[in-house]
Amino acid sequence: MSRIWRGRRQAGPRGSVSGKVVGITGGARGIGFRTAQLLTEAGAVVAIGDVDADAVAKAAAEIGIDGGGVDVTEGGSYADWLDGVEERLGPIDVLINNAGIMPVGSFLDYDPAIIRRTVEIDLLGVYTGSQLAARRMVERGSGHIINIASVAGRMATPGLTVYNGVKAGVIEFSEALDAELEGQGVRVSAVLPTFARTGLISGLQTNSVVRAVEPDDVARVIVQVVARPRVRVTAPENMRWVHTNAMLGEGMKRRLRRSTGIDRIFLDYDAGARDEYSRRIAGPVSRPRTAQTG
Repeated sequence: MSRIWRGRRQAGPRGSVSGKVVGITGGARGIGFRTAQLLTEAGAVVAIGDVDADAVAKAAAEIGIDGGGVDVTEGGSYADWLDGVEERLGPIDVLINNAGIMPVGSFLDYDPAIIRRTVEIDLLGVYTGSQLAARRMVERGSGHIINIASVAGRMATPGLTVYNGVKAGVIEFSEALDAELEGQGVRVSAVLPTFARTGLISGLQTNSVVRAVEPDDVARVIVQVVARPRVRVTAPENMRWVHTNAMLGEGMKRRLRRSTGIDRIFLDYDAGARDEYSRRIAGPVSRPRTAQTG
C-alpha cells in the first residue's frame, strides 16, 4: 500500500465539513464506512481505523483515504493510531467513536467474555478515544468528538441487556463531557442510530418499532452533526420520540413491549443467520497494523 499524504486544508465556513480532518473508528464496514465515503465526497480529509486490518486496508483503498489498524480496547493502540493520523494528515478536527458490537440473547446465557468485550469496545473504548482526542483538542482550543450511541440506549429491551446498558452510558457520558469541555472550545455529540441493515441485525426480525434503515440514512445524519455540532440527535431524526421513553411508567412500558413485539425480537432470533456476525464480534479477526492507502 502506498503512503497517503494530503496537505492540511483550511476548514470551510460554519456548517461545512470541507477541509476538516476526521478520524472514524470501526470504519471498515457499515455505518463507519458509509460515513467515511460521504465525508470524503463533501471535502473532508478522512482517516478510518478498525481492528480488522485487512478489511480496513481494503475499505481505505476503495474510498482512497487513510486507513490503519486500531484496537479501541487498548489505549496504546488508540494513541498510536491518532498519532499516525495526525502525522500524515494534520491535527484531527473531528473524532467519530463508531466502533461497537451488539450481542443478543438471554442474559443468563451470555458468555462472560462477550459481556466484558462489549463493555470494553462500546463504552470503555469511547471513554479512551474521547480522552485521548480531547486532550489534543483542548490544547488547540477547538475540536469535536462524536460518539455513536443507539436508540437502544433509550429503550430497555429483553435480549439486549448489555447493549442497552453500554449505549445508555455513552449517551449520558457524551452530554456530561460536552458540558465539561464546551468552555474550552471542544464539543461532544451523541448520535443515536436506530438499527441499520448491517451485520448488527443479522438473524433478527425487525418491525415498525425496531426499525431497520440503510447505513446511508445514519451516515447522512452523522455528516450533518459534523457540520453543525449538537449534543444529542437520533438517526433518523424522526426517531427522537425514544427520548420520551424514560418518562413512561413501568406498566406502560411493559404493555408497549408486548403489543409491539419488541419483548421477543432479541430473544427469538435465527442463530444460524447470525453465526458469522457472532463469531466476528467474539474477538479480533487479525492483529492491528498500519495500512495507509491512496
